[in-house]
Amino acid sequence: MHALETAAIAAAAVAAGGINAVVGSGTLITFPTLLAFGYPPVLANVSNTIGLVPGVLSAAYGYRGELAGQRTRMIRLGAVALCGGLVGALVLLKLPADTFRAAVPVLILLACVLVLVQPRLGTWLRRRGSHPQGENVLPVSVGVLGTSMYGGYFGAAQGVLLMGLLGTFLPDGIQRLNALKNYLAALVNGIAAAVFVAVTQVDWAVAGVIAAGSVVGGFTGARLGRRLPPAVLRGLIVTVGVVASVAVIV
Repeated sequence: MHALETAAIAAAAVAAGGINAVVGSGTLITFPTLLAFGYPPVLANVSNTIGLVPGVLSAAYGYRGELAGQRTRMIRLGAVALCGGLVGALVLLKLPADTFRAAVPVLILLACVLVLVQPRLGTWLRRRGSHPQGENVLPVSVGVLGTSMYGGYFGAAQGVLLMGLLGTFLPDGIQRLNALKNYLAALVNGIAAAVFVAVTQVDWAVAGVIAAGSVVGGFTGARLGRRLPPAVLRGLIVTVGVVASVAVIV
């Protein structure tokens, strides 16, 4: 990589790390950047996934305070996320790159709708008694499995999908759910990265640049995101989700 290319990828990685910490659509910054510099799609996706892992981990660490008291969720949903991420990564290596293209914008827009209506939907579910012991365990587990499979396959707007899902079925504050989202995304990206390292080609120079930039962005995004009021964070998630769906369609 020449200096301009390295600087551009690093800047994209910082932005992606920050967005992943707060919302979760950083892939839509780094992945197109790699394509613009001529990297093949699968190589770009693999190298990008590996590079973003340290950034997602730094974001999860930055939100560690909000993870307090969520140990049971973390264990149960973490196991599901690992399984889904593993399947998604293996699917990426077997199927054409555009297999899920038609479904992705629909999923992202649906997640945006869920984020918007979460407060009222959560109240309605609780009134109907649909939150056994405070949570809908089966639906959220199935949803995390599907979202994690998608995350292991590509991952664009994985965070938006997770926030729409978690906010609908887990009655908790949006900042605590955002912390859980970062934790689950770190597991998905981590297991997918392990698969890619083991069985396919990686551009380690690109992955290294993205890793360094995403760590900076992840710590910064976590510090800023924790200070955002719930309404602002919800609006930011929806805005990024809509932009992400349009970008995928284009």
